[in-house]
Amino acid sequence: MLSVLLLAFVFFTSCKSTKRIASGEANLDLSAKQLIKANAKQSPEFKTLQARLKISYSSEDDEQTHSVTFRLKKDEVIWINSAFSVIRAMITPEKVSFYNKLDNTFFEGDYKYLSDLLGTELDFEKVQNLLLGETIFSLNDDDYSVSIIDDLYVLQPKKQQKLFEIFYILSPLHFKVKSQQISQPSDFRHLQIDYLTYQEVNKQPFPENIKIIAVEANKEMIATLEFKSVSLNEDLRFPFSIPSGFDEIKLK
Repeated sequence: MLSVLLLAFVFFTSCKSTKRIASGEANLDLSAKQLIKANAKQSPEFKTLQARLKISYSSEDDEQTHSVTFRLKKDEVIWINSAFSVIRAMITPEKVSFYNKLDNTFFEGDYKYLSDLLGTELDFEKVQNLLLGETIFSLNDDDYSVSIIDDLYVLQPKKQQKLFEIFYILSPLHFKVKSQQISQPSDFRHLQIDYLTYQEVNKQPFPENIKIIAVEANKEMIATLEFKSVSLNEDLRFPFSIPSGFDEIKLK
């Protein structure tokens, strides 16, 4: 069940002719405002995206790997489909939906379960941002301080929230996010998203390999995402209908 919902949550990008982004001249002299502006300039511009995505997932009692087709219409829909349409999922700003032909079950609901899974409140925009290498929370919604650790920029709100703490680590080479971390110490929760490599797609930076670690108390979930064969701005379809006779999954 957890891995199926993860399929409905994690996916993203690569390209027909990709170029890994790894070099450049580091600039370690930017202020927080300058850094946020430089990061904003790297946000990709596109209408639709299609890719092959390899998802590896592990927890204390489960370990799986899936290869799926991923499609995204920016700000509107995220869609995935496994081989032979055994599992199909669709996420919109309104809801999360998926069905599984292996056990004839389906789910339609809000973002509560995904939020509980990763330990932070999610919506469509936050999920999309996570997959595109954007900060989960807008950098324009708060005042940030900047420091340098191991030749990397560390951004954090000048006044951290009482319930959770946020840290963004940005590369001085291309100003994209290398890691974003959200901690809720009182609930023993920690979410860390590491962008291991970026690649160039149509002269724009996109994540190539992402690692997601979610910890709650003594439980840990790890997922890795590898994006291949991306194409941008094609005319895509997003078919989704729940087969008749399937049993609805009720999440607690």
